[in-house]
Amino acid sequence: MNIQKIAAFSQGDKGGNPAGVVLLKTEARAEDMARIAAEVGYSETAFAVALDDSGKNWRVRYFSPESEVPFCGHATIALGAALGQQHGAGTYALTLNNASISVDAANEGGGILATLTSPPTRSQAIGDDELQDVMFLFNLTNDDLDSRLAPARIHGGADHIVILLKSRAKLADMGYDLDKGRAVMRKHGLVTVMLVFIETDQMFVARNAFASGGVLEDPATGAAAAAFAGYLRDENWPHGGQFTIRQGEDMGSPSLIKVKMDNIKGAPVQVSGMTRKII
Repeated sequence: MNIQKIAAFSQGDKGGNPAGVVLLKTEARAEDMARIAAEVGYSETAFAVALDDSGKNWRVRYFSPESEVPFCGHATIALGAALGQQHGAGTYALTLNNASISVDAANEGGGILATLTSPPTRSQAIGDDELQDVMFLFNLTNDDLDSRLAPARIHGGADHIVILLKSRAKLADMGYDLDKGRAVMRKHGLVTVMLVFIETDQMFVARNAFASGGVLEDPATGAAAAAFAGYLRDENWPHGGQFTIRQGEDMGSPSLIKVKMDNIKGAPVQVSGMTRKII
């Protein structure tokens, strides 16, 4: 089985979030995909099998080292690069467990730029129990929160909690116990917890804890970026139709996530990033 290793949302030959990509000839068993994802050891590995002979329609599943996840943005970007490399630039339709999306591959600057169109988005106020558990996990107080945007439960193919911090230094100090984080995220059905610092109306710095998948932190999280876009739109934030998330800076893997969206609440958004192959 050919396992490609591709970093998504990279900056030149640095940074990005590594993902495994496996293009299958026939569907694999879930237990085999789970085993391979654990052996690869990245936060996610995408497994794709062609649905027809066109090379444009694919069934996709995502596995972390510890669980299957319904949607993974950075692995979709990596998959787009792999499909673009094998089948050429263009748009590829992807059938997930609970949604149908697409990814576009384009040649840019000697590399491949991939753009996914997310599942529909939604957001809602965070529950008291959720907020208390997450605040305690990250040793946060109400004084740490940015009052411009309230903590929320957000969705763009997977569920996340987002908390806005008013201090960049507090974001840099993010730390938590992996086992306790796993318990909190699984208790509340979360894929990640997203901590964000607002630099400008269209520039954000983020860190994403991914204990639910057995990973302390993701250097770039496309699914959370899509969910965050929907949340900004729901809150009538002045996003101007696009914004950028910088992620991975505090863990030495700088990543750049570009997001575009319209003003239709709940509509899919477009998440883009450059990719690089990992030898």
